[in-house]
Amino acid sequence: MMKRGMIISLGLLATAAGARGSVLFAGGAWAAIDRGAVCEALSRSQNIAPRDKVQAEAGISFFANGGRAAEVHVRMSRMPRGDASVILHVGDQPFLLVTRSGMAWSRGPLQAQAIIEAFRAGTTMRVESRDMAGVRFSDPYLLDGAPTAIDAAAARCALRGTGKIQ
Repeated sequence: MMKRGMIISLGLLATAAGARGSVLFAGGAWAAIDRGAVCEALSRSQNIAPRDKVQAEAGISFFANGGRAAEVHVRMSRMPRGDASVILHVGDQPFLLVTRSGMAWSRGPLQAQAIIEAFRAGTTMRVESRDMAGVRFSDPYLLDGAPTAIDAAAARCALRGTGKIQ
């Protein structure tokens, strides 16, 4: 049942992303999307949000112009409290993210690279914080398919940056 739900979720992710870019890869719980100047490896949380709620998503953005390093980003299922930390856990390894509104990002290129390496070695991840009422929440993810999605997105933007792909 869980696998079927993830396949449906991935299909929805690929369909929605396809409306805003070209799907390069879709497998496991991840997809790689080419949006022109930005290529992304993306996943949705295992917790599927109702239509009127925000769907938690996580991903890595690569930039074709080479002017910016890769960024890890997450959109959380709930708005975190202003003073709350947002922690990304890959297995037992925690990463403190930078937050603004309902989004969080890696703190810089070195942390993004460490998170990407953890994604390659891990099987699950979760993003934790506290919502506006102070209640702790967690958005869980699977990492199945993440390495291939990351490689596909990184390679496409690298080629786009060299002018070999328009």
